[in-house]
Amino acid sequence: MQRIIRHVIFWVAYLMLQSYIEFAWISHSFSSVAPVERFLMALSEESLQLLIKIPLVYLSFYIISHYAIQLKNYVTAIIFLLLTTTLALIAHRYMVVKVLLPYIYHEVKVEDPFSITRIISSFIDLFFLIGIANAIKQFSSQLALREREKNLIKEKLEAELHLLKAQTNPHFLFNTLNNLYALARKNSDQTADVVMKLSKLLRFMLYESGKKRIPVSQEIKLIQDYVELEKIRYSDRLSIDFNIDIDHEHYEITPLILLPLIENAFKHGASETRFDTFININLKLTEAQLYFSVENSKDPSGETEIIENIGLKNLRRQLELSYYNYKLNLQNEESSFKVELMINLNSYSDL
Repeated sequence: MQRIIRHVIFWVAYLMLQSYIEFAWISHSFSSVAPVERFLMALSEESLQLLIKIPLVYLSFYIISHYAIQLKNYVTAIIFLLLTTTLALIAHRYMVVKVLLPYIYHEVKVEDPFSITRIISSFIDLFFLIGIANAIKQFSSQLALREREKNLIKEKLEAELHLLKAQTNPHFLFNTLNNLYALARKNSDQTADVVMKLSKLLRFMLYESGKKRIPVSQEIKLIQDYVELEKIRYSDRLSIDFNIDIDHEHYEITPLILLPLIENAFKHGASETRFDTFININLKLTEAQLYFSVENSKDPSGETEIIENIGLKNLRRQLELSYYNYKLNLQNEESSFKVELMINLNSYSDL
């Protein structure tokens, strides 16, 4: 429907432009005729010419598309186009002599209507129209192609982002189920409490993690629930400090964008450190500027070279797809590992 509307707009605009040019052209010869009547004469003449021009243009569309583009036979396309234009030229001159001049301009006798000058003039008129129409069509096609490529790229990136989130969920659930399994083997009284907290996290995974953005308060609650689960596992041998400072809770954030940093701290920090085990978490949000840091203890004998695991690589790619303005810094010291994440929450992408 939109395509039909665009074509109608083109022909109406072309008709009005040509009518105005014809009106100016005949004004000297028909100066005694009222301007409105002169314009109606020009409009009638140009409207009748469309009976030849419209089929000619759409036939040229077919010739160029079929031979020049699909078959890449440019010589055949040019021959057919010249032949079609010549036939249209003959019909155009016949219409001028037999219809337009006698019935619109009331000129019964026309001197040499098929002169070289008149033929060249008609040929230029028809060929110029073909050129303009095809140029507009090609330009429109290019815009449509670029928009289609843009949509395909967007769909591909959206699929990649969904895949990254899908990879995060099983990783998170695997760690939590391990905690539950360890407590069950000990017949711990806290097993039921862990199951209840796990059900809340599962509910989040089912109903919230697939959304593009959620309130920051929901992401914070998810982190708090996860930290509480890990506290049950490590008991008193782990010191956890979680500081939150936000000015408004209405800001939105990509789901599960912060949790991998917490998981990383427990997996590669708390579980691999025997003494002075700690995790310090700081979250500050002011005027849509989010600062999130996680620092965990580590074995002093471990590597100080920063090697990003799958979780961190996954997170970095999610950040690239979700936000335009962010920074992710890693600090690997002798006895601690720290991750700092800064995000402008207003810089989210359209994915």
